[in-house]
Amino acid sequence: MTTRRDVLLGAAALTPLVASSATAAAPEPAKVYRIGVISAAIKGKPQPRNGHTWHFAQYLHPEIDLAAIKKYLDPGSAEMFRKYNRNPKFTFDQLPFSDTKITHYYDADATVIPPYLEAFPGVKAAKSLEELVESVDAVWLGDASGFGEDHFDLIAPALKRGLPTFCDKPIGGSVAGTKKILEFAKKHNAPIMSSSLFRHHQGMEAAVRKRDADEFGPIRYVIAAVQGGYRPDGWMVYGQHPAWSVVTLLGAGAQAVSMYAREDTCHALVTYPDRMPAEIWFGRPNEQWEYCHTAVYFQKKKFEFTPSIEGDFWYGHHYEMFRMAATFREMVKTKKEPIPHAEIVAVTAIVHAAAKSLKEKSRLVELSEVE
Repeated sequence: MTTRRDVLLGAAALTPLVASSATAAAPEPAKVYRIGVISAAIKGKPQPRNGHTWHFAQYLHPEIDLAAIKKYLDPGSAEMFRKYNRNPKFTFDQLPFSDTKITHYYDADATVIPPYLEAFPGVKAAKSLEELVESVDAVWLGDASGFGEDHFDLIAPALKRGLPTFCDKPIGGSVAGTKKILEFAKKHNAPIMSSSLFRHHQGMEAAVRKRDADEFGPIRYVIAAVQGGYRPDGWMVYGQHPAWSVVTLLGAGAQAVSMYAREDTCHALVTYPDRMPAEIWFGRPNEQWEYCHTAVYFQKKKFEFTPSIEGDFWYGHHYEMFRMAATFREMVKTKKEPIPHAEIVAVTAIVHAAAKSLKEKSRLVELSEVE
């Protein structure tokens, strides 16, 4: 039986390296923005297959070598590139972007760069950060599982030149480190963006539209959950995700956090002085596997969502990665920051206040204590 999705997507052949005819017929852009990609380290060790430079940033490059992707990435990732990321059926009528290309790639350990250059034709290895920022129009710093302690040093040359810059989460290794980056960007008039994919779910976009339209009245409560098992180090990195869900929906201005952990699950209560609170569950079990689940309790109706689209997590994951790259691309073109600095700081402060609360018998810790 032909489904509605089949009709909408059409009958294009599965040829990942060939653009759709509609895209091919598009006029040449007046300007192609050169993107420099930087891979962060994890406590000094490189990330040879950094998913946030391979998977996330690839939307900014016109072509890939699928054979190289299969050679260097795990089978699941290679299949996602083939089935979703570079499938002409899943372009959202925008991919591949006609006006961006990755021109330079930098890693402090130059020995891990060659596979990336093979997978993304036309990209050159930057011998230094200074060489990279002199050769590009914007910078994308990708960090899959790092703690952010090296981010300032990696993006400072780009910010000093006023280049639009994406700095992965956690943007700084501390609240002070986050503020240092944001203040440096502001000083040099460099547009900066930091975000979690959770801000770009299709469901999150719908929830924000409903909030702004006052369709169901004000938000009374938010529960943001991640299914993966909790651990202290994991909270500092992946606790950022549900914190981003809370701040995206309720805004900056959180006052305090109390967190409790048991085995592989933790629970955090985020309070505001002037609005209703939110809960974060890290390690919440579900009947079926879902990377995350968010429930928004509006005054008149509850709205729930996951990253999945039509029950397909990987399709939804493709969408949220695309939307984050598209938001960055728009900032590169307009020089307008899409996310308020106050929200970026709030996320960092929530994560660190929660960690402090856990060490102090779940005391309600004011965010001001970690700023």
